[in-house]
Amino acid sequence: MSDPSFQDDVLNELGDDKLTEIAGLLGTDADGARDTVAATVGAMTGDLHHRAAADDDEGHEVRQAFAEVAEPPLQGATTLGGGPGSGGLMAGVLSKASKPVAEAVSKRTGIPAPTVTRVIEVLIPAVLAVFAKRAAAGRGAGAEAGAGAGAEAGAAPGAGAAPGAATAEGAVPAGAAPAERGILGELMGRLLGRRKK
Repeated sequence: MSDPSFQDDVLNELGDDKLTEIAGLLGTDADGARDTVAATVGAMTGDLHHRAAADDDEGHEVRQAFAEVAEPPLQGATTLGGGPGSGGLMAGVLSKASKPVAEAVSKRTGIPAPTVTRVIEVLIPAVLAVFAKRAAAGRGAGAEAGAGAGAEAGAAPGAGAAPGAATAEGAVPAGAAPAERGILGELMGRLLGRRKK
């Protein structure tokens, strides 16, 4: 389950216009749209946690996407095939997750999966914006702590684990160094909110 504040952040990022658009897609009012957004965001974050914990190529891709979200944007550089707002790897990860998430939300709510998929298409830019804002806030608040952790482990200041080294909630794939334990779990906690146990 995702942290309710993450759902609130997504709802705030959507704003009234997008929430009205979602209500129109669903044939409901704003409260019905909010409930569906909350269920869908909860399913999306749960899926991301689950997939990030997998010790396979898909898990690696999800962990790489989180590591990319956490990196500060390039300053004064032109990127090919994207740039600010393109969503990068995380946009692709969220798009890939849309079908299983839509099916799960459909089973839970009775809303047809194709309709939930359209809701997810509206949600993805808002989710990416919330990730970006949380990552930026975390970089500002955690910059000194991150540099200290890297220095304690004998790494250069500001150095962290290799992207994808740790999995969700502090679990570490086989062969990971103890200093890497929990780095990605901490990042996911900051971006998605803590999972309820």
